Amino acid sequence: QVLLKESGGGTVRTGGSLTLSCIGTPTLPKSGYMAWFRQTSEKEREGVAVVWTVNGASTFYVDSVRGRFTISHDHEKNTLYLQMKRLMPGDSAMYYCAASTSVPDYDDIFRTSTYSLWGQGTQVTVSS
Repeated sequence: QVLLKESGGGTVRTGGSLTLSCIGTPTLPKSGYMAWFRQTSEKEREGVAVVWTVNGASTFYVDSVRGRFTISHDHEKNTLYLQMKRLMPGDSAMYYCAASTSVPDYDDIFRTSTYSLWGQGTQVTVSS
């Protein structure tokens, strides 16, 4: 069974940057979608960035993070990344990485139900 573990969270000021990592043990799934989600106590878990790991070039973002966040993966290092720039207080949340073991419809790639593997989360706090 694949285990996912996030790291890299922390507290930064508005406008700052963080890079989150998600290591897969023993390895990341070799094909499918991988994603970053975030959740606060006031909001449901939402997908923010998705990558199609077969070619690595297909990435998808929600409007609120497009142009500021970059998702990528390195299969040799079994690691998924989320580079976050120009962070805002609204980005504060627990961030989770997730992996699908099947190929969903494109319309479902930001749904939590699409992903069967989840990490424990890493907290990101952006102060004003």
